[in-house]
Amino acid sequence: MEKRAIQEKILRKLMAMKPPKWGNSHTEERNLARGLPSHLAGAKVTKEAIKELHKLGFLLSKRSTGEIHVSLNPEKMKEIFEFLGLK
Repeated sequence: MEKRAIQEKILRKLMAMKPPKWGNSHTEERNLARGLPSHLAGAKVTKEAIKELHKLGFLLSKRSTGEIHVSLNPEKMKEIFEFLGLK
């Protein structure tokens, strides 16, 4: 699985969660790798994919309950949908 496919899977996962993880609704960063094949869960390519999503501004992070939590950046909604080929 290439980096772009991992990024798309992570973004779609955050959008599909109940409630969707936009803005103030967030989840622990370690949950992002759940649902990926086990050989990719802690892989370097997965860590790079997440780091790149932060650089693109697609993911927001904050420290909560001692863990890093992430959410989708609502200000980048249009760009995220374009990245995923939606809209």
